[in-house]
Amino acid sequence: MDNNKINIHFLGAAGTVTGSKYLVDTGDRKILIDCGLFQGLKELRLKNWEYPPVNVGDIDAVLLTHGHMDHTGYLPRLVKQGFNGPIYGTNPTLDIAKIILNDSAKIQEQEAERANKEGYSKHSPAEPLYDLKDVEKTIPHFKGIPQSQWIPLFDGIRARFQYNGHILGATYIELDVHGKRFVFSGDIGRTNDLLLYPPLKPKKADVLFIESTYGGRFHPDEIEALPQIEKLVNDTINRGGSLFIPSFSVERAQLMMVIFWKLLKEKKIPKVRMIMDSPMGASVLELFHRTRDWHRLDENECDEMCSHFTVVSSYRETMELRTDNKPKIVIAGSGMLTGGRMLNYLETQAQNPNNTLLFVGYQAEGTRGRKLLEGDKELKVYGKWVPFDMEVAEIEGLSAHADHAELMDWMDKINNKPERIFIVHGEKESAEALQKGIKETYGWDAEIPQLYTIEEIE
Repeated sequence: MDNNKINIHFLGAAGTVTGSKYLVDTGDRKILIDCGLFQGLKELRLKNWEYPPVNVGDIDAVLLTHGHMDHTGYLPRLVKQGFNGPIYGTNPTLDIAKIILNDSAKIQEQEAERANKEGYSKHSPAEPLYDLKDVEKTIPHFKGIPQSQWIPLFDGIRARFQYNGHILGATYIELDVHGKRFVFSGDIGRTNDLLLYPPLKPKKADVLFIESTYGGRFHPDEIEALPQIEKLVNDTINRGGSLFIPSFSVERAQLMMVIFWKLLKEKKIPKVRMIMDSPMGASVLELFHRTRDWHRLDENECDEMCSHFTVVSSYRETMELRTDNKPKIVIAGSGMLTGGRMLNYLETQAQNPNNTLLFVGYQAEGTRGRKLLEGDKELKVYGKWVPFDMEVAEIEGLSAHADHAELMDWMDKINNKPERIFIVHGEKESAEALQKGIKETYGWDAEIPQLYTIEEIE
């Protein structure tokens, strides 16, 4: 390759929301930004089993914007395929990645075992995408770095990780390659978040990669969501039902705990049992105690909030709770119902019309969550179709993602005109809405790359 040119390989989250992976090939070095798992549509999930269209063994380093599954979940496969370099991220990002990868491997092992036992898999035998041993081989590659400091990676190449809200440890990444600045937005957080501080903003970007999850969509303020949640809780409990919240175990689960705790403290909801059923969520809760400078909660608030919740870690306790019909509030993974313990509850509770299923985060195309929001009256759980009669509600104001206005605002400190702008991590409508917004607001042209395309940068 011509050393005056840099090739960008769009290996994920291009033309879709999940599977973030962008390979920067400078000719001398190959740097992968994020290494996420595809989720949602089956045709996308199947790509997790394929080898990426690059030589994995040639990749020199991986840089992680944050710890979510669609940004880190492919790492054990990458190592399995021959990657042997460092994996850089902030310390909270790497801590969250450890929690998520171990949990993911455990769930995959359990689901493969259950599929083989009950015979509902098309594969014989069913196998996990990766197991706990693969995760064990991945963790030693992790290298924690401080935020807001330039880190030399290779000759003429340096990187800086800047606070970005969204979840603990999340950053956008500035990558300087021989004087040209590449900015990878990762997932941008909210300006007014109950738990996290506002994102920092880039001041220079020669080549910009910007997420578009909520392009063209606008969130109400988080504070405005509280009366809606109060009403949902009261309506559900008064009719003898339970409120179930599928939640991403990182940050969303903790935010919902804060909200229910505040409503209970102000006597706006009845005192019912409140359950946070997620070993991963419990581990992240411990991380909140250790990372004071990344979020707004002080130690006393953390402790008082936790005292009102039953934090479930054992699978046996989940299996007991799922048949308990007393009114309660249950927060459990996963946020898009792609797996996790919430499926155990839905297997037994989905037919009860007194119950409410509340979505508080983005539901990607093809996920169970998206299908239920669109009106499906049955869902597939562990190979069986279960009738679904629960009430369904969605509150968008609680999303951890910036909305259209916040995405536009995030770019307003860039003091040069970027040479190239790539709109990523969004479905078609959202990406096109952001593309239009960027043109109207800044006069900049932006491109929407498709999966596995390669773009050449001078």
